[in-house]
Amino acid sequence: MTTTSPAPAKANGLRTGVQRFGTFLSGMIMPNIAAFIAWGFITMLFIPAGFFGAKSPFGWHWAPVAEIIGGGGDSAVIGWQGAMTAVAEGADGNIFAYVGLVGPMVTYLLPLLIANTAGRMVYGERGGVVATIATMGVIVGTNIPMFLGAMIMGPIAAWITKQMDKLWDGKIRPGFEMLVNNFSAGILGMILAIVGFFAFGPVMLGISAVLGAAVDWLVSLNLLPLVSIIVEPAKVLFLNNAINHGVFTPLGIEQAAETGKSILFLIEANPGPGLGLLLAFTFFGVGAAKASAPGAAVIQFFGGIHEIYFPYALSKPTTILALIAGGAAGVTTNMLLGGGLGFPAAPGSIIAVTAGAIGSGVGNLVVVYLSVLIAAAVTFLITAVILRASRKRDLEAEGDTFGAAIAQTEANKGKSSVAMDALRTSSGAAAGGTAVATDRRIENVVFACDAGMGSSAMGASVLRNKFKKAGVDGVTVTNQAIANLDGTADLVITQQQLTDRAKAQSPNSLHVSVDNFMNSPKYEEVVEMVRAQRDTDA
Repeated sequence: MTTTSPAPAKANGLRTGVQRFGTFLSGMIMPNIAAFIAWGFITMLFIPAGFFGAKSPFGWHWAPVAEIIGGGGDSAVIGWQGAMTAVAEGADGNIFAYVGLVGPMVTYLLPLLIANTAGRMVYGERGGVVATIATMGVIVGTNIPMFLGAMIMGPIAAWITKQMDKLWDGKIRPGFEMLVNNFSAGILGMILAIVGFFAFGPVMLGISAVLGAAVDWLVSLNLLPLVSIIVEPAKVLFLNNAINHGVFTPLGIEQAAETGKSILFLIEANPGPGLGLLLAFTFFGVGAAKASAPGAAVIQFFGGIHEIYFPYALSKPTTILALIAGGAAGVTTNMLLGGGLGFPAAPGSIIAVTAGAIGSGVGNLVVVYLSVLIAAAVTFLITAVILRASRKRDLEAEGDTFGAAIAQTEANKGKSSVAMDALRTSSGAAAGGTAVATDRRIENVVFACDAGMGSSAMGASVLRNKFKKAGVDGVTVTNQAIANLDGTADLVITQQQLTDRAKAQSPNSLHVSVDNFMNSPKYEEVVEMVRAQRDTDA
């Protein structure tokens, strides 16, 4: 019934392990990106150097800035509604100060969201609650935003909760379950919060200081561009999440909280190198790579889906050197001219980059644009030289080379992708295998991938539309991460290399493997099977 692929070679074990670790890290951050962006916009608009924070020519603010940023504002702020002050008189006559939004959000809200997400990933809602309590102790035990602490304490606290529950699993007298569960989680959360305050917090403070000092050292010696030697190849091999979400985002938020922007948000997210590579293939590539490169450039630059350029780099591995050079050139530009973003650009679209840069002024936006342009130009020129030097040989060998590179890209990622589907020729789009056939009634279909977003969401949309066109009702089609499969799905659809993991997570479900989330003949088989079930019921 299922179509599975051969198990990956043991040589790929390390890469797969790093990918899973990176997926786990990104799983903590990505669901909360909207909160990061909200904080970034609030900071961008209302800090003293922000758009509304700056005083008008008449000496008053355009908005109640003091109330938003807290007591750090002027003692008296005049806005369009009249007198606005950083302090207010309560009903009892006492004077109190506004706490504000900017500081509390970055100090408490964002780390606690990360901790809760991490806890849920490890042990559901119960793990999320204890992880949040424990992380609060880490936060108040330090004097900087504790993103790294949340990313470490959150999973640990949830895991400890899971192990604690195993101690009395099945041993609680009926009627006492809620009492035991609530008190045990509360007491454990209290203990972990205290440990976080006295022990874990200071340790994380030291780790953050070391990492921050390392970044400052690289900047002081003008060595930060060398990070591109690691980042750019890692992106092509889908090994960048551990670096980007594990180090750059937490440190970048700390920098942005202090200075309003951070260069670290642009080391991995700069769309310039990918754009330069794709433009070079547009003018100097051959065959399918040349024909598909212009459309890929639009998706990469404006949509922020960087993975779409990875097959081009893999089809000509020497172009990774061009990506490294372009990435380093972009970092150098921002480092020398002081460019940076106020919040993470996710996805790495020029639109998201613009939103993150404009809050620090038009000058900063110009610098960021310049870094993107220079990164693209350097990558383009080096890639053009590489492609021109091997053009004759490529024309003779063109055929399966680009298709093999697409397949290798999906193998590196461990799942299929909508971006890859845009590059694949129709003759090679479908996965082979046995037909889908079962007597089980299908009402709940789940597309599963590592993160539960992106490609699986698009695949779910495609199948949902096919059901609609076929006039089939009563079928729910959703997408989620493999780690969140709970066994309730009637049918789980995954990319071939992820099917075994999905079957282990949801063993009682039916499983279908596909190569291409956007265009697989298996979808037609699923639709026909469900329609046949409905016709039989009628």
